[in-house]
Amino acid sequence: MVKIGDIELGEFPLLLAPMEDVSDPPFRKLCKDHGADVMYTEFISSEGLIRDAAKSVKKLDFYEYERPLGIQIFGSEIESMRQAAAICEESNPDIIDINYGCPVKNVACKGAGAGILQDIPKMVQMTAEIVKAVNKPVTVKTRLGWDEDSKYIVEVAERLQDVGIQAISIHGRTRKQMYKGEADWSLIAETKNNPRLHIPVFGNGDVDSGAKALAYRNKYGVDGIMIGRASIGYPWIFDDIKHYFAHGTERAKPTVQERVAAAREHFELSLMWKEERYAIMETRKHYTNYFRGLTHFKPYRSRLVTIEDPADVLSTLNEIEQEYISKYGNVQELGELNNLQYGKTADKQIVI
Repeated sequence: MVKIGDIELGEFPLLLAPMEDVSDPPFRKLCKDHGADVMYTEFISSEGLIRDAAKSVKKLDFYEYERPLGIQIFGSEIESMRQAAAICEESNPDIIDINYGCPVKNVACKGAGAGILQDIPKMVQMTAEIVKAVNKPVTVKTRLGWDEDSKYIVEVAERLQDVGIQAISIHGRTRKQMYKGEADWSLIAETKNNPRLHIPVFGNGDVDSGAKALAYRNKYGVDGIMIGRASIGYPWIFDDIKHYFAHGTERAKPTVQERVAAAREHFELSLMWKEERYAIMETRKHYTNYFRGLTHFKPYRSRLVTIEDPADVLSTLNEIEQEYISKYGNVQELGELNNLQYGKTADKQIVI
């Protein structure tokens, strides 16, 4: 049984990665319904929290059915991070998570996220102060290092364990790599196999199928897998992995009706949870993957990412369901979207 503190997560938990503008309550609900074992919020600015910024405070929202849930914070100032962790604890999450992995310039180059990998002593000191500031289990999400010459993750994980973290999730790339190339899980495995490390080690990066998840579990020996970009518009990834673990075969892909139902639920939940304009804009990034593989879908995609009236979004989804079922039956049709990558949009790269 894998545990974070006293929280039991099962034999091999699947974690939903914290993703900016993605891992909000509407999206987390779909992932929970489809098998995610642990949820994380979007990353939250420590400075925003201590200044009571509305956008940051809003990200503290979660529902009881999401548990176990971790609230993730980021920042470059130790005192701000300590105060932010205490604010998060007041929301009564199960876990406080620290983001030491975000690679984007406006975060990392200010010394937050993956930027702190250039100052390991500060990283350790910040972590120690956060652990002392809260009673909840503290976990960390990070990367292998800043660049190829500073991949110190084995040592870093041990030092963070020594100051009190209770689990670590490792993305198998450096900050310099961003999301390019293949994730290197060999150092994740080396971290896990460090005889002095006793906390759970979760691997992250490039897992997008049940077969790959099983292969990585067996080869690298991690305690669980964190899923990020592969879940965007495809919350069924958790079901897929668990089915493959249980049966050794790929699960049938969701039908057109199931895809439309998920997209509709996601959009309707977003309308209830946030302002209409934000609900419309932020749900757009998911449509490509909700309908991944449907032949002749491009005209519908163009409509979904441009229309601005909620009723038009819902009517378009209904039209998709009716047309594809009438033409092809309620099955997945492979077609022109097969070459699209999970987690990519026409507008920007998802930040994890």
